Amino acid sequence: MDVIEKIQKQVDSAAIVIYMKGTPQFPQCGFSARASQTLASTGVEFAFVNIFEDQEVFQSLPDFADWPTFPQIYFNSELVGGGDIILEMAEQDTLKEAMEEAVEKYNG
Repeated sequence: MDVIEKIQKQVDSAAIVIYMKGTPQFPQCGFSARASQTLASTGVEFAFVNIFEDQEVFQSLPDFADWPTFPQIYFNSELVGGGDIILEMAEQDTLKEAMEEAVEKYNG
């Protein structure tokens, strides 16, 4: 399996996936920390991929969805964006609902 297929399999494996530096419990950058904490604050389950654990994923992910920075958040295999977008959705009170809809659609 090549790295693009591997990334596709990862984003397809859960309703919500965040590619981040570190883990939600031990983030390794401020942007990843804020994004994962914001997702966690909704109470909706999400998956994560620590990009430091796989250099191929780390190198190839920016090209996968044409998004150059981390974290990257996917709902139902589609890029939502980075941490700034998740924070904006939380401020607008749309994040939890969007996450719940993603889970419902994924499980549907």
